[in-house]
Amino acid sequence: MLKRKIDSYIREYYNTHRNALLITGARQTGKTFSIRQFGKSFKNFVEINFVDNPEAVSVFQSAKNSEDILLRLSMMTSTPLVKGETLIFFDEVQKCPELVTAIKFLVDEGSYRYILSGSLLGVELKDLRSEPVGYMGVKEMYPLDFEEFISCIGISDNVINALRKAWENRTPVDEFVHTKMLELFRLYLVVGGMPAAVSKYIERNNLQEVMTVQQDIIRLYKRDIAQYDPKNKLSIEEIFNLIPPELNAKNKRFILKRLNENAKFERYQNSFLWLKNAGVALPVYCVEEPKIPLLLSRSRNLFKLFQNDVGLLAAQYAEGIQLRIIKGDKGINHGSIYENAVAQELVAHSIEPYYYNNKKRGELDFVISLGDKVIPIEVKSGKDYETHRALSNIMDCGEYALPEAIVFNNDNLRIDGRLVYAPIYMVMFLQRNDKAPSYYKVDVSMIQ
Repeated sequence: MLKRKIDSYIREYYNTHRNALLITGARQTGKTFSIRQFGKSFKNFVEINFVDNPEAVSVFQSAKNSEDILLRLSMMTSTPLVKGETLIFFDEVQKCPELVTAIKFLVDEGSYRYILSGSLLGVELKDLRSEPVGYMGVKEMYPLDFEEFISCIGISDNVINALRKAWENRTPVDEFVHTKMLELFRLYLVVGGMPAAVSKYIERNNLQEVMTVQQDIIRLYKRDIAQYDPKNKLSIEEIFNLIPPELNAKNKRFILKRLNENAKFERYQNSFLWLKNAGVALPVYCVEEPKIPLLLSRSRNLFKLFQNDVGLLAAQYAEGIQLRIIKGDKGINHGSIYENAVAQELVAHSIEPYYYNNKKRGELDFVISLGDKVIPIEVKSGKDYETHRALSNIMDCGEYALPEAIVFNNDNLRIDGRLVYAPIYMVMFLQRNDKAPSYYKVDVSMIQ
């Protein structure tokens, strides 16, 4: 069984909230499995899947109130609905948006606890009559991040905590541990974080079988494209297929002209949005200035497009490349795969990644904000990781006064002035710290 961070999040949520919770995310990221595991903590667990049981959609669509819904639900399940001891799971709720709207009435009624899940929610739930604000939390689920991955394949919490301490104290890692962690990171580049692929690797240690699972997921995504957006399916699939070669190009920015010599962003905008909202692609937009808030200087149509899972990206490259990646074959350009892993990790940690490009100063791989700080990030897969003209230009610019920059690479951790040279696997320790003031009172006594 794969240990996921979201499992503890779900438990904590239901210990501290009476509301429902909606778990969203791309297909095959493990949403249903984690919810079923949580369901075991209740005396009774009821699951309604609106894809496997399409007649349930019409049953709930015509319900008038919570009493109607619960009456009909009791007719659809043989599991007793015990007040205070039953968790009701509505799966694939994108097929029944009326249920999402009605969840506030069920929460108000208060007899049972509710959890929902769905894929392609960003694509399909566009026309909700009333979003249940205040009655339902939303949590997005992603493929396993690197920390989850190494934990699942047997790395102990003691080792992970020692690595975290090295990161926090900016001290080198034990050389033996460092070498093994690089090997594990290269393995992660190939296996990725899709639960089915990770489980297959743990079970068989066979990369060919892992790749078969990954190819099945890619085919599933392409079927989704054809099924859910038939009007734009050709351009969406074309964009999806272009992600690997575009990332492997010298300029990793997505070039529309590779789709069509006369392509305009406005024409393809909905296709990019579909891939983003479906959770299968991660756009990273360009910012004009590395200043807080980064969103204000974001370009609308300049972006890099990454895969939602680095293992799926590797599976789209040539066969046989997996073992060469794991062995660190210097004949392979690891740059695009390393960058995809970093983008994936940042997004999984709720950090919005951007990149910076300026004709005068150059291009930075990523720019992020943590708290009130902007942090430039360079990702280097080769030995020349100390060569970073754009990063040096930005750090020397007094206008921005950036306190720190990170260069992720294959060597051990060391500090050089305001530059942190960190091993690539330490990207797992970049976390948001959004501790807003809990209490603040304005003194108005002088103007009363």
